[in-house]
Amino acid sequence: MPSIANRQLTLRGGIKAVLGPVVSRRTYANLAYLILAFPLTMLYWSLFGFGMVLGTLLSIVLVGIAILVLMLFVVRALVKVERWLANSLLTVSLEAPNDVTNSGGVGGDIRGYIDAASTWQGFGFLSLKIYLGLFGVMLAYGLVQGLTLLSAGVRRPLTVSFGEVNGDPVIWTIETVPETAMAMGTGAVLVLLMMHLANGFGYVAERMALALLGDSVEESDIDE
Repeated sequence: MPSIANRQLTLRGGIKAVLGPVVSRRTYANLAYLILAFPLTMLYWSLFGFGMVLGTLLSIVLVGIAILVLMLFVVRALVKVERWLANSLLTVSLEAPNDVTNSGGVGGDIRGYIDAASTWQGFGFLSLKIYLGLFGVMLAYGLVQGLTLLSAGVRRPLTVSFGEVNGDPVIWTIETVPETAMAMGTGAVLVLLMMHLANGFGYVAERMALALLGDSVEESDIDE
């Protein structure tokens, strides 16, 4: 039979596993990264959509070609922003890959960007980040709802809206003590779930960044 000490260690480990994200700064950094992903990807796709459509329509003249070429520079600039965000909010240390060849002049720069794998990997990251943005919206909504339910203890009576179904609003009016206890318990579970999901999606974002945004800087490299 396990000793009392072992049981206590197991219990502490279980509590830490469940409640750890609440007190971890990493959780809030992941949340910030994921929530920021949505407005950023909306901006990216506005730029891409306008630039690609306009460039394609005008491609029969030099203006369209120039717009499409400009999109290469836009992608490279946005990838720099994303690399900075990843280094600031995720547990990665990335540096720009050195794969752009320069044969001199503007034409050389353009060809270097086209030939560089990092250009297309960066474009792939910017394209995939829309999914991280959607997860960020989901997490933000879940956190707001969870915190609202938790506030029932000090705001009773409280009416919580969960959106609409077939045009009819879905609401919960919390008035009694049992309803308050149920609301606070549900809110606590929902907040914990969102924080665990934030760390899970944060890990996915880290893997994406390592694969597509640049070269990982090892600690030994930093020391040197």
